[in-house]
Order: sequence, then C-alpha cells, then structure tokens
Amino acid sequence: MSKIIFLPHKLLLPNGGSFNMKIGSTILDIALKNNINMQHACEMSCACSTCHCIIKKGYDCISSITEKENDVLDKAWGVELFSRLSCQSKIINLNSDIEVEIPHK
Repeated sequence: MSKIIFLPHKLLLPNGGSFNMKIGSTILDIALKNNINMQHACEMSCACSTCHCIIKKGYDCISSITEKENDVLDKAWGVELFSRLSCQSKIINLNSDIEVEIPHK
C-alpha cells in the first residue's frame, strides 16, 4: 500500500513519519489522525494559509489546485512550485508514495 511520508520537522515531527493513506482523505486529515499538530486556523475552509505544505514527491496523487486555493496560497510563507494547502490536497490515487514537507516558520 502506498504511504504518505512526512519529512522531519523539528517541532511537529522530529523523526518524520510514514502513514497509510486512503483515497478521499486530505493531507491534513492524515496528519491530524496521526497526531501531527499541523496548524489549520480556518478549520479547513481554504481561508488561510497556515496548513501550507510542500509536496516533494507524488504530486500526481493529489487533487488539482483550485483558483481559490492558489489565491490563498499566495499569502503563505516560503511558497515553492509544489506548495499546497494540506486541507485542500485530497488523495486521488494510490499510484505512488507522497512525500510532504511542513515548512519551518
């Protein structure tokens, strides 16, 4: 089964972690279910950028970015080419592992 791999984050997940994923779950759903305390100030309504993450691998396994998400993401710190809001990034297939970096703020 494909996994979602969270890279080490000195405060949230010092050793990183690898977890099962299922279609329809968001990256934030999986993080919270596995006790990774990612910020999500807007309660997953795509109104803030606190759940910003960077997809390092497996970008094709998540839903496409919407115009609204792209607009909100413009307010995030440290945005990169494969940045997403974890609350909006749904798993759409299990073709490969997904590797996620939570930016240090």
